[in-house]
Amino acid sequence: MGRDCLRMFLPESIWLNEPATIFIMRFATVMFALAMFAATAQTASNIDPKFVTVPITLDHNRVIIDVYISLPGGSMKRVRGWVDTGDPDLRVSQRVAKLMGLTVNCDGQACTAQPPREITIGGMKIPLAAVKEAKIPLKPENADSVMVAGTSAEIKIPSTVLRNYDVLIDFPDREFSIGMPSTLNFKGVKSKMTVNAASGFIQIPSKIENKNYNLGLDVGSSISFLSTELFDKLATAHPDWPHMVGAVGPANVGEAGDDEQNWKLMRVERMQYGPLYLTDIGVAELPKSYSDFFEKDAGASITGLLGSNALMNYRIGLDYVHSTAYFDLGSTFKFPDFDVIGLVLRPEDDTRFTIVGVADIDGKSSVPEVQAGDHLAAVDDIPVPDSTLGEAWSMLEGSVGQERKLVVERRGKQFTVVAKVQHFLGESEEPSKEKSGKKK
Repeated sequence: MGRDCLRMFLPESIWLNEPATIFIMRFATVMFALAMFAATAQTASNIDPKFVTVPITLDHNRVIIDVYISLPGGSMKRVRGWVDTGDPDLRVSQRVAKLMGLTVNCDGQACTAQPPREITIGGMKIPLAAVKEAKIPLKPENADSVMVAGTSAEIKIPSTVLRNYDVLIDFPDREFSIGMPSTLNFKGVKSKMTVNAASGFIQIPSKIENKNYNLGLDVGSSISFLSTELFDKLATAHPDWPHMVGAVGPANVGEAGDDEQNWKLMRVERMQYGPLYLTDIGVAELPKSYSDFFEKDAGASITGLLGSNALMNYRIGLDYVHSTAYFDLGSTFKFPDFDVIGLVLRPEDDTRFTIVGVADIDGKSSVPEVQAGDHLAAVDDIPVPDSTLGEAWSMLEGSVGQERKLVVERRGKQFTVVAKVQHFLGESEEPSKEKSGKKK
C-alpha cells in the first residue's frame, strides 16, 4: 500500500506525520501477510493428508478407532470402527447403513448393500472401491446399532481396504496410523510377509519346535489360534504345558455361541514369529468354522494365526506394497491375561450377557453356583448389560484370590454369588497342586 493510497483514507494531519505513516504502512503490510497466510492455510486444509494418526480404544484386545461417515445431506457423523487385518469383508450395522442411505437387500438370513464411496479417518479419506459389497447383520429392530454383539463398533475396516496403505498399529501407545504407500516411517526388526492379493490376508514365516509354519496375522482377534492338527500334536508332546477347556478371558471371543465352553486352550512355551521370539503364548484350538473362513482368506491351508494377545508390547508396521512387516518392541510388560473369574460369556443383541459355561479349576467348577444359561447381571454392583465384551471382562479380571460379587439372573430371578479370581492357563500358586485349569 503506497503513500498516495493512504491519502485517500487518512486525514491530512496523519499522513503528513511521517512516523504515523510508517507505522500504518507496516501495520498494513503485516495484515496483508496474515491474510495471505490464512488463505494458504485454508487451501492446505482442503488437501487430504497423506497419512494420519488417531487414538486407539483397546476393547478386548480389539483395535477400535473413530471413523467418520458421510450422510446423504453432506454432513459427517462419527461412528466406531474395528480395524481387522484378518477379515476381508466390509461389515456395517443396520443403523449405519440407514444413516448413509444405503439400499439394503436381505434374504432372510443376512443383508448386503452397495458399499459407501469412502470413509474418513483422522481427516484422511479412505476410498472403499476395493470392496464389492457391504455385509449387514440381520438384527432385531431394537438392535439395529449392533454389528457384532459385545462390541461398540458399527463398521469394520477390512483387510481388503488396509492392503492399499501403510498401516501402523501401536499397541503400547494406543495409536493407529494409516497412510499412502511409503509415507509411514516404520521402525523395528522386519520380516517378509505373504499377502493374499484378493483378500489382503497376511501370513508370516514362523517356527514352533523347529518346524516351519506360516502363521496368519489377525489383530482383529483377541486370541491366537492353532489348527486342530498342530494343537493336538503339541499338546500330546508337551503335557506339561498349561492347558484347559473353556474360553475364558481373551479366548472368549463371544462370536461362536455355546461352542466356546468346549474350546481347548494351551500356552505355547516358545515360538518364533518372523524375527520375534515369543514365550508363553495363549492359544486356542482353531474351530472348523474358523479354519474354513481363514483358509478362504489365505487361499491355502492354514496352521494358525497370531491374535492381538501375543503382540500387546509391539508396534506393528505393515508395508503392504513391499510385503514387509515391522515389529518394534515398545514395552516388556507381562500381561496377566488369564487371571479372571472362570465364566464363558455370550453377548446378546439385547446387550445382556449369557453364561454359556464355567471353566474348571483343579478338576472342579471354578464358580459352582452358576449354571449354563444364567445371565450375568452385575459385577461388584456395576451393571453388565449395555457393556462391551471387553468392559465385561475388565470387571471379571484382577489379582489371583480377589473376590468379585456377581449378580446372576436365572429364570427371571436374581441371586448373588461371591467368586474368586483364579490363575487359569498357568502354574498353580501351590507347587503340590496340578496346573491351574489343567484338563486330562
